[in-house]
Amino acid sequence: MATWRLLREPRAQVSCGLVRRACFGCPLTEARSGLLQRTKDLCLRPCRPRSSTAAAGASEEGVLLKWGLLLVPLTTFCLGTWQVQRRKWKLDLIAQLASRIAAEPIPLTLDPMELKELEYRPVKVRGHFDHSKELYILPRSLVDPEREAREAGRLTSNPENGANVVTPFYCTDLGVTILVNRGFVPKKKLKPETRLKGQIEDEIDLTGVVRLSETRKPFVPENNIEKNRWHYRDLEAMAKVTGAEPVFIDADFRSTVPGGPIGGQTRVSLRNEHMQYIITWYGLCAATSFMWYRKFIQKIPL
Repeated sequence: MATWRLLREPRAQVSCGLVRRACFGCPLTEARSGLLQRTKDLCLRPCRPRSSTAAAGASEEGVLLKWGLLLVPLTTFCLGTWQVQRRKWKLDLIAQLASRIAAEPIPLTLDPMELKELEYRPVKVRGHFDHSKELYILPRSLVDPEREAREAGRLTSNPENGANVVTPFYCTDLGVTILVNRGFVPKKKLKPETRLKGQIEDEIDLTGVVRLSETRKPFVPENNIEKNRWHYRDLEAMAKVTGAEPVFIDADFRSTVPGGPIGGQTRVSLRNEHMQYIITWYGLCAATSFMWYRKFIQKIPL
């Protein structure tokens, strides 16, 4: 209940030996005998105890903290659910790429719009190489699925470093020159004179998968055209240097010849780390939900 307190102002001396006080504009007079005389009705006001005001403020802060912290498990649950959907999408994409690369090869088309829809699609061409205009994409390691499967459980691995050899290939049936990634060579075999046996001069039938141009990723060096050191596929620049069309295919493993580059250097696996993210977000959701329940429902101090 509110208590009633009389508010006083400092005394003011008045004539006739009286002291006058006031309460919210209502004057009170006090004789020297100490008796208080009311000249008007006494003015009172309700006053709330300070303790109840502080308690109400603390209660409001507790409510805000309670529901504010509940956003943490709700947010982590939503992020975990989103990663579940992302993982499903990534698995579908990997399955599509695997089925595409295993499809029967089709004749190569030069239509740019069709080529954009044919990435990772096997195609076949017939013609011959121009070894005098080789390009080198480096550094690269050998794509060897069997070796990668053996070393999957190891903390470290030491794959052999080298380069991919890109050679202009004149297509006799199309009458144009395209770019072909013949495959991997180690550093000691980078120069053409060290692998003369693998420099095919005859007209051959070649099967490979279509690849599109790349954009430079962060921390990847710029291509050094003068030194013939390429770090990513820039088809327009490569075509300009070699005089070929900006059409690029990775030769398959069957194109490998003794002493030459090792074909089949197309890496079709995509990063799929969504399961780790799912475990992380759902784990945080469970932990924060448990802590919130103990503190705000069971009232157990953490």
